Amino acid sequence: MFKSFSRILLGFFMLSLIVSLTGCTVIFQKGRRVDVEKISKLKSELNELERAKKELEDRLKKEIDDKEVKVEMLEKGLVITFVAEVLFDSGKADLRKDSFQKLDKVGQVLSTTVSDLSVGVEGHTDSDPIKHSNWKSNWELSTARALSVLHYLEENQKIEPTRLAATGYGQYRPVDANDTKEGKQKNRRVEIIILPKTTKEVR
Repeated sequence: MFKSFSRILLGFFMLSLIVSLTGCTVIFQKGRRVDVEKISKLKSELNELERAKKELEDRLKKEIDDKEVKVEMLEKGLVITFVAEVLFDSGKADLRKDSFQKLDKVGQVLSTTVSDLSVGVEGHTDSDPIKHSNWKSNWELSTARALSVLHYLEENQKIEPTRLAATGYGQYRPVDANDTKEGKQKNRRVEIIILPKTTKEVR
């Protein structure tokens, strides 16, 4: 019974999450057919993301155990976070050859389990200024890295370009302090985000 109740709570939590992402308030009235359809659709999308999360965790088990990759459900969607050094050499935006297999594991899930969902790729750096490369700033580096991952997924996993978007945030969205080696490493990352559908109704 507790397990069932936990699932209900999780369902309501995730439902609230997706509703909040739409940027509008939705009121469900008992017995209204349209509301039943909305709930059914939201539940289907949540199940889709949960299946993708489980599949990614299975495929990337070694990388997760080695702390190279993290898979988690966040407010913005299902996020696969790669430590930058797993994908790139220092100061570079060309993918390392040994990163291809890791990205392929993600791409296979994107092209099957969540083939109807959009995907965002975000590049992030630590706060150290650019010194020994030709990048103007960390913005350019982070954007170029995000684009490298985007192009790889589009060209090698045949992900539809209309599903993809890339953004570079430089050092301006850290997940840890930049005053330690460990913190900087966490901030140097690329996030692949599977986005829930958040279409608004036209009234």
